Amino acid sequence: MIKKCLFPAAGYGTRFLPATKAIPKEMLPVLTKPLLQYGVEEAIEAGLNTMAIVTGRGKRAIEDHFDISYELEHQIKGTSKEHYLTEIREVIGKCTFSYTRQIEMKGLGHAILSGETLIGNEPFAVILADDLCDNTQGNGVLSQMIEVYKKYQCSIVAIEEIPKEHTNKYGVIAGNEIESGLFMVKDMVEKPEPQDAPSNMAIIGRYILTPDIFDIIRQTKPGKGGEIQITDALLTQAKKGMVLGFKFQGKRFDCGSVDGFVEATNYFYTKDKING
Repeated sequence: MIKKCLFPAAGYGTRFLPATKAIPKEMLPVLTKPLLQYGVEEAIEAGLNTMAIVTGRGKRAIEDHFDISYELEHQIKGTSKEHYLTEIREVIGKCTFSYTRQIEMKGLGHAILSGETLIGNEPFAVILADDLCDNTQGNGVLSQMIEVYKKYQCSIVAIEEIPKEHTNKYGVIAGNEIESGLFMVKDMVEKPEPQDAPSNMAIIGRYILTPDIFDIIRQTKPGKGGEIQITDALLTQAKKGMVLGFKFQGKRFDCGSVDGFVEATNYFYTKDKING
């Protein structure tokens, strides 16, 4: 089954400048944990053990985070602060990390294609760390999607309903509901204006992709914004076979925006206080 998760992490994070001038946006912390670690932990919970990360210039902090810091560990060994590293030690012990660079920023489709050498010819998951998800009622979003994949064996995108006036910020799908909360994709548009949107069902940063997507991306021409859009490639895949939109259980925070980042921080702070 699916064992690899791809993390596109080469973006500049311009909406968080000047904070992201020297710090990767994926390393911005919600409480004491960087966004990317939340994503890796979600992948581990779903049973994935190989993390493939597409980085760019100025992203070395990502590699350093998912590595052992011998000097730091030596300094706090035996002190009351040692337990602060317990979580990240467990993450490092449960999976392996591999990295490649996206030389030019040409869109999400291009970023995923840049990770082909790390994935190979097998189905894989994609997590965008900007979309921080939590489900207090059960399994995480990726775990839910893995269960759908086991049944249908095709590409799947996570979707949620959004206000129609916000469709120009997302990829948007239209499709036929084949099970409760599960849609067979018939149309998919990248950031349509509200009057042109086929629905209010927006794609969020969780995907399961079959390996034929790489060849499709290679043949996909630049679309919205002059970038190679994964939505365009997925629409081609949907027309050739089947792509599903899955309405997940849980809460998503758009941590690519300052408002969403603050909302996530407040949410997880309150959650930690309640859980003691």
